[in-house]
Amino acid sequence: MKISEDVLEVEGVITDLPVPWAHPFLVLVSGLPGSGKSTFCRKLKEKVPSVIVESDSIRKILFTSPCYSQEESAHLFYVCHEVIRRFLKKGIPVVFDATNLEEHHRQKAYHIAHMTGARLVLVEVRAPLDLMKERLLERSQGVDGQDNSTADVKVLCRMKNRLEVISHPHFVCDTSRDIDPVVAKIQREMRKG
Repeated sequence: MKISEDVLEVEGVITDLPVPWAHPFLVLVSGLPGSGKSTFCRKLKEKVPSVIVESDSIRKILFTSPCYSQEESAHLFYVCHEVIRRFLKKGIPVVFDATNLEEHHRQKAYHIAHMTGARLVLVEVRAPLDLMKERLLERSQGVDGQDNSTADVKVLCRMKNRLEVISHPHFVCDTSRDIDPVVAKIQREMRKG
């Protein structure tokens, strides 16, 4: 019962929906904290109208005092995946902004894309370790008002050991460089078909 209520609550918070597509897409973004995933997702949304399902903002909706336990994360991602599935079934294009570091977690999104007939676009967002640490230090000082993550350098160091290679063809976006050329390539891919 709680899961259904949480899905409806999250779905209701996500507004400003784009016009449905006959063949929607799911852009699955993967990367460590501080790699620039959310900045990349916002830039992509400027180019192609879509819904960003951001795990960090959804965690804040579901949990007033997040503890980041395995149970909490499992519930969070179940809700994220269900919201994604529901939007794709309505033809709404989705960009999934989450770390998505391990292949078995990405498999769930692959399955949702397959079951809904959505085109799947995979993007690995990366940056040099020193830059990610610098960004996370800035995050703790509240430099980016649009940043919903609370991950810090300790979380980055813990998570970097969980980063697994993406097993399918994917785009790589290095956010230490100009991301516009990669965004343009992905935009063209999303508009195919």
